Amino acid sequence: MPTYEFRCPECTDFDLVFEMRSVPDTARCPTCGGSSRRRVSAPRLSRGGSAAARLIEATQRSAHEPDVVDSPAPGRRSGPAQKYTANPLHQKLPRP
Repeated sequence: MPTYEFRCPECTDFDLVFEMRSVPDTARCPTCGGSSRRRVSAPRLSRGGSAAARLIEATQRSAHEPDVVDSPAPGRRSGPAQKYTANPLHQKLPRP
């Protein structure tokens, strides 16, 4: 269901959720109980599943919750051990 914005003349703006077919032009303010008119506002369209949206959310999240990065101890490799090859042609290659 869509979210609609309302503005109270004495208080502040607030949002309410209604079905599209039953949206009133006025609503009661939750803080003071006064009559509030519905505002014309931009729709909140989002493509939350897109790669761009995920990248933006990850960037915003990393400002407050940075990823923990583990590094190997000095002198140790972080990847899997190199496998031995029995191919005689590989013995002629330079060693790293």
